[in-house]
Amino acid sequence: MSWAELGGGSRLSEKWVIGGALLGLTVVLGISLAALPQGGGIFWMRKNKKKRPIRVYMDGCFDMMHYGHCNALRQARALGDQLVVGVVSDAEITANKGPPVTPLNERMIMVSAVKWVDEVIPDAPYAITEDFMKKLFDEYDIDYIIHGDDPCILPDGTDAYALAKKAGRYKQIKRTEGVSSTDIVGRMLLCVRERSTGDSHNHSSLQRQFSSGHSHKSEDGGSKSGTRVSHFLPTSRRIVQFSNGKGPGPDARIVYIDGAFDLFHAGHVEILRLARGLGDFLLVGIHTDQTVSANRGAHRPIMNLHERSLSVLACRYVDEVIIGAPWEVSKDMITTFNISLVVHGTVAEDNDFQKENPYAVPISMGIFKLLESPLDITTSTIIRRIVSNHEAYQKRNEKKNESERRYYEDKTYVSGD
Repeated sequence: MSWAELGGGSRLSEKWVIGGALLGLTVVLGISLAALPQGGGIFWMRKNKKKRPIRVYMDGCFDMMHYGHCNALRQARALGDQLVVGVVSDAEITANKGPPVTPLNERMIMVSAVKWVDEVIPDAPYAITEDFMKKLFDEYDIDYIIHGDDPCILPDGTDAYALAKKAGRYKQIKRTEGVSSTDIVGRMLLCVRERSTGDSHNHSSLQRQFSSGHSHKSEDGGSKSGTRVSHFLPTSRRIVQFSNGKGPGPDARIVYIDGAFDLFHAGHVEILRLARGLGDFLLVGIHTDQTVSANRGAHRPIMNLHERSLSVLACRYVDEVIIGAPWEVSKDMITTFNISLVVHGTVAEDNDFQKENPYAVPISMGIFKLLESPLDITTSTIIRRIVSNHEAYQKRNEKKNESERRYYEDKTYVSGD
């Protein structure tokens, strides 16, 4: 090949200069250089370096965990790639707010079961101290600390997240309106107070002692004992946000479990975990408010159908829910949902099926299994805890309200997006 065929000295030297410049660029910027294609063009691409995941941290008491907590964790997870959650110790909650209703081990079970949580830190401090913040950044590789747009006030009136804000590593999410642990405790304590001033209803069982709201109106609009009409307004968007969005595969083994799932607690989580382990897809039936009232007393459920449904949907062991499931599991239902196994826990408030057994059909089909419940906890267990120490919980509620009042008086508070 002649010198002319190679394109002449000037053209070749230009190619060498360009090639050398690009080679130098690869050293400086970490760019990979591919082979020269036919026609003399040059192709180059950036090295495929793996990006470090953004890790965000959110902490809380998560006492009597509800769908508002779950929605906060969902929003926090959306601000990063991995969500680390700190669960405040019993001692720290008692010192700052009053005694928790649920102990740390139960709260750890609840938080760990939320589908958006990647890692859990037990015994987290109530306030973000300098030492703990350094530990989060250095040991846990946390990029941002997250909290809701509601104030978190220490007993001295200061902001628990002041240091994180000062460090420029703080992000804020919107609080879920319409529910709080304080509100739920208040729903039950109110009825205790009303009964002490005038007991016109001589109910003996715990589940008939509690109302879930002030002079609550029943679903039909009359003012009488019955399920409270919640201020919570469910939307299809919120349900979609909590849903998995995937159905069962063609050969999936579908397991079905139903219940009220009122005041969703660690006992519920553990039985759902066991149920999910028996198949490929866990379908959960949530009974209507009317069904729960008919079987457990006029003042139940504490949480309405949609509140209960969101709490169950947020659980990582649940694939899908039936909102307003029938009390009786019928043959049509089993066929429609292609159910392979129906299960029920040994610890429940409605296991005495003397009149009619809602599981008669799956039992006759040989697809019913009674599961040994890992925890001896029911909704009434939670209620008993509140009743046995209701004065402390009343003071806790008053303490929180007073702290927030002082905070708003002393500062101009701005909501986040």
